[in-house]
Amino acid sequence: MRRLFYLVDSIDSVDAISDDLDREGVGSWRFHIVSKNEAGLHRHRLHSASVLQRTDLMRFLERGWLIGAAIGVIVVSTLYAGLGFDWPLFAWISLFAFSVVSGGWLAGFGGISARNYRIRPFLKDIEAGRHLVMVDVPKEHEDRMKQLMARHHPEAELQARDDSFNNPFAGPRKHKRTDR
Repeated sequence: MRRLFYLVDSIDSVDAISDDLDREGVGSWRFHIVSKNEAGLHRHRLHSASVLQRTDLMRFLERGWLIGAAIGVIVVSTLYAGLGFDWPLFAWISLFAFSVVSGGWLAGFGGISARNYRIRPFLKDIEAGRHLVMVDVPKEHEDRMKQLMARHHPEAELQARDDSFNNPFAGPRKHKRTDR
C-alpha cells in the first residue's frame, strides 16, 4: 500500500474529496484527515486521523518491543549460562516476555506524546489552517488515484507519497513536493 499526502485549503474541498473517494470505492478507513479544525471535520462527518496516525505510538512500541527483546535475550542468557541459575523453562520465558512488554510499555510513553514522523513535515501547514488528506491506495492503483485527484480536485496539492509500512527506526521525513 502507498500513502498519498495532499494539502487542501478548505474543508468544503475536503468534503468533496471524501465524496469522490467514497464513489471510487475508497472506504473511509483508507483515507484520513489531519486538521486543526476538528469540529469542522465532525460537522462535515469527515474521517479524522486516529491517535495511531497522529502520534508515533506504534513506531515507538515496535522499537520498545525490539529493544526489550534484545535486553531479554542478554539478561536470560547471562543468568542461564553465565551465572548458572537453575529455573524452570516457564520462568525463563516469563522473564523474557516481561522484558519485551516492559520495553514496549516504556517506549509507548514517548510515542503517545510525539507527532507521527510522516506528518511532521506538514505541521506548519496544518497549524496555518490547511488540511492534510492521507489516502492509502494499493500500489497498482496509485497512478489512477493521482489522476483522479488531479482531474477532479486541482486544489488538492500532492505533497508526498510514502509506503504504509511502519519502519520503527526511520527518522523524520523530509518530503519534497512530488509531481502530479
